[in-house]
Amino acid sequence: MTCQNAQQNIILAQYGELSDELQFPLEQHVAGCEDCRREWKALLALNEELALTPMVEPSPNLLAASRMRLDEALDAMPARSITQRFFGSAFRWMSYVQGAPALTTLLLGAGFIGGNFIARYQVAHAPKLPTPVILSNSTNGAIASVSGIVQTPNSDLVQVNYNRLVPETVQGSLDDPQIRQLLMLGTKLATNNDVHANSVALLANECAAGRRCEAGGTGDGATGIRSALLASLRYDKSPAVRLKALAGLQPYVGQDEHVRDAVLEALMHDKSADVRTQAVSMLEPVQADSSVRQVLRTVSAQDANPAIRNASFQALQGTVDIQ
Repeated sequence: MTCQNAQQNIILAQYGELSDELQFPLEQHVAGCEDCRREWKALLALNEELALTPMVEPSPNLLAASRMRLDEALDAMPARSITQRFFGSAFRWMSYVQGAPALTTLLLGAGFIGGNFIARYQVAHAPKLPTPVILSNSTNGAIASVSGIVQTPNSDLVQVNYNRLVPETVQGSLDDPQIRQLLMLGTKLATNNDVHANSVALLANECAAGRRCEAGGTGDGATGIRSALLASLRYDKSPAVRLKALAGLQPYVGQDEHVRDAVLEALMHDKSADVRTQAVSMLEPVQADSSVRQVLRTVSAQDANPAIRNASFQALQGTVDIQ
């Protein structure tokens, strides 16, 4: 093995990419060549130094910008001519032959001799498309894919998560926990606007009637019906849906601070005049609250709608009578 080949193989060996048949000749060469042994030790020291430095993951913005610059640079490169591509391939092939002539000859011979057999083998053993798994109960439909597998430690118990190929339907009363859970999912995962609006309307009717309108927390993981209506009031793009959410939240303005804050936020920032008007009327039970009075004063002076400014002013006069 020459020093030039050894220098290339040393780099491959450091990264674990060197083939087994070249590992032993490289070790023999390094043992007898001072220059190559010095190169080997230098790479080992470099890897040890790098291992002590923590690896910092690049930010997504940096990756995106780098890809864009790379694409622009590749687009700016002139296309290589046929002659350049031909000579480039020829030189690469010659370097492979010079680096390992015996192995290259063996591979060429095996390729010519076994090409036909390999092609036939690949055709005979081509992978077949998987067929859907059918459950014993055909009414449940076929399984489209398996999304997760969890095995209980020290046990033969296995939990398999899977997705069905066909949609399912559940029927029940609004008091059914499963129906209520699906309605809350409908406010987030509905496939069309009508389904989303119907989910919000049904949940709002339940809350307006005072039937199990639990809050369920106030963070991103909130799961209660009241939290679902708060999310619809803040983020839904349809004014009609936001009005339905307001109607469902009305009974809880006086007792739930989060509901009160959401109504004040809608009064200050909602783009729909109908939503802001409804928000003013909902604040009547809590007009004596200092934060409510402050928002009413701001709206009475700054809102673009004269009717809303007047309604806010009248609500402020009501707070004076209360005091």
